[in-house]
Amino acid sequence: MRVDSTLAIQRQLVAALQDPARYPYPVGSVRLIETHISFVLLTGVFAYKIKKAVDLGFVDYTRLEQRHFFCDEELRLNRRLAPQLYLEAVPICGTPQDPRFDTGGTPIEWAVKMAEFEQPALLDHVLARNGLTANHVAALATTLAQFHNTAPAVDPAETHGDPATVWAPVEANFTHFRAHPCAHTAQIAALESWCGREFDRLRQMFIQRKAAGFVRECHGDLHLGNIVLADGAPLVFDCIEFNPELRWIDIVCDLAFLVMDLSAHGRADYAWRLLNGWLEETGDYAALALLPFYQVYRALVRAKVAHLRALDDNTADAERQASLAKLAAYLDYACAVIAPRPGALLITHGFSGSGKSTLARAVAETLGAVCLRSDVERKRLHSLAPLAQSGSAIDAGLYLESATLATYQHLATLADSMLGAGYSVIVDAACLQRGQRDRFHDLARQAGVPFLILDCTAPPETLQQRLNTRSGDPSEASVAVLARQYQRADPLSQDERDFTLAIDTAREAPATILAEIRQRIQRAG
Repeated sequence: MRVDSTLAIQRQLVAALQDPARYPYPVGSVRLIETHISFVLLTGVFAYKIKKAVDLGFVDYTRLEQRHFFCDEELRLNRRLAPQLYLEAVPICGTPQDPRFDTGGTPIEWAVKMAEFEQPALLDHVLARNGLTANHVAALATTLAQFHNTAPAVDPAETHGDPATVWAPVEANFTHFRAHPCAHTAQIAALESWCGREFDRLRQMFIQRKAAGFVRECHGDLHLGNIVLADGAPLVFDCIEFNPELRWIDIVCDLAFLVMDLSAHGRADYAWRLLNGWLEETGDYAALALLPFYQVYRALVRAKVAHLRALDDNTADAERQASLAKLAAYLDYACAVIAPRPGALLITHGFSGSGKSTLARAVAETLGAVCLRSDVERKRLHSLAPLAQSGSAIDAGLYLESATLATYQHLATLADSMLGAGYSVIVDAACLQRGQRDRFHDLARQAGVPFLILDCTAPPETLQQRLNTRSGDPSEASVAVLARQYQRADPLSQDERDFTLAIDTAREAPATILAEIRQRIQRAG
């Protein structure tokens, strides 16, 4: 049977299924959402997704057995992140004019049965009404990091993750724009040239990342429209099931989509919060070298989708104008990514409880920087999770002098590589010894970037109160640790004061502090 005939029969079926009486439970009304590859029927309690009998090159649903297989694949893959949404693959029997949801006959179609949710709960809608919070983003970072850490790695014999496979979808974006020129030809030409150079530069790293197991069975379509708030928590759904090449990718390629989408929607601070939370959980700092390449690729994917909608003769004028605006915004974002970025190295200084971590996180999100936290990296060096308790006594275990030296060496090595890759870095550590601070100052001089010490202070009673009430934090510092720090700290010298910003975290407003940090960095640059 011809594809167009099958699709016409599917439309008859979908029309019949818009009758509430067709369902085996009370339904008030049925609403249809149609995409380029699916019909989705919303019944109020459950949603039924029927795959269109189409062959678009990257997806082929033309045969019933294919649609059945991919319904099962959709369940398997999406239950990894959203098991409460994906319920079962259900057969539809009867005829297109008189369909039934039962198992009493030969299936004429298959559907994925899902728990229905309200469209305003999608994260792009939530963000548009300023309902997305920093806690939502932090929870999402943890979820994605755990997902990426546990996803199966690709078989080395497969071509997924090979340089040629990485380049193919990037090239496809430019092939589209060459075939369908738009008003942004200069930007697209600059992006194509940059992508070609970056791909050549990173070719060996693509090979190394695959060999190291970072090409895994990911989500593949990780943008705001595929995440929903369910019971106040972000839930990721709609993984790509139809094309393994778009799913078996480097984990940072997967994350790059959401990092890009948050930034392109005007929340670069949330993008940095997501990235730093993910890095803290995975420890995959080497991925940062690849991130800009994948950010540009993902922005071009969304630009192409927007352009296709604008080119569609069936698109209404208002939607066409909105699509053209999205096209321009994604291209602007991609061009911003490839523009030179002035770097900087900042370190915190202060006793435990002085607010260093809170400030470092805010600085990273506001200025756009990678945040390295000593408490987390110290534990990583000993194969401990960030929130694991080591049980170490003062000056013992993880806190032996040798362990502290190793921790600061590790932080310096990471900071050096990130500065070399063009990132700004903030090191969240006590830095109470002059030698520790000098090490980072030397790094900044070698990299030719501004250096700033953020000297965090608070009254002694505030420090003690914060330590006594702290919970759910990587730091294991106690009041006893604080007392030992008082005894051993090297005070900031006069020559260090020239590149130090003193901050009373108990009194100064965060916005004022961040504005002053930005000014100091700009002056130093």
